[in-house]
Amino acid sequence: MFKLRYNSPKAWVDAVMNDFDTFLVDHAAAEKKASGMAVSMLSHYPDRQELVMAMVDLSLEEMVHFRDVLKLMNKRGLILAPDTKDAYVNKLRKHMRQGSELYMLDRLIIAGIIEARGCERFGLIADALPEGELKGFYKAITESEARHESLFIDLARTYFEDSVVDARLDELLDVEAEICAALPIQAALH
Repeated sequence: MFKLRYNSPKAWVDAVMNDFDTFLVDHAAAEKKASGMAVSMLSHYPDRQELVMAMVDLSLEEMVHFRDVLKLMNKRGLILAPDTKDAYVNKLRKHMRQGSELYMLDRLIIAGIIEARGCERFGLIADALPEGELKGFYKAITESEARHESLFIDLARTYFEDSVVDARLDELLDVEAEICAALPIQAALH
C-alpha cells in the first residue's frame, strides 16, 4: 500500500516491554478512541454509503479490540485510566485542511496513516513478545491494523481521484514522519 517514512526505534519497543501494564492501559484507550472516530465519521458523512457501512464495521471491530484489551488488563488487575488527548493524533489533525471535500480527504488519509503506524508498532511488540497469548494477540492486532490502513486509503480513492489521493498522501507521510520522530519515548502507542 504505502510505506511510512519513519521507523519506530528500538528504544520505543524497550520502553513498552519494560512497562507493559502502562502500555496496555494506553492501548485500551486507543481502541476505544478508534471506535469513536469511526462512529464520528459515519455521522459526518451519512450520504456516503460505502463509508457508512465501512465505519459501522470498523467501529464494531475496534470495540471488540477494546474489550479484548480490557480482558488482558483484568487478568493483570489493571483498570482504565481517564481519557487523555493523544498528542500525535492532535498534531496530525492540525494539518487537516478546511473545506468539506478537502477535510474529508485529509481525514481519510490521516486515519490510514494512523492505522499504518499502529500496524508498525503492534508488529514490533508482537516480535518482541515471547511465545504465548500476548504474542498471538498482538500478531492478530497487527493484521487488523494493516486491513484498516488499506480501508481508509481505499475509501479515499472511492471518493477522490487517485492522483489527488497520492499527492496528499505523499505530503502527509512527510508530516507524520516529523511528528513521530519528535514523540517522547514512552510505553504508549504514540
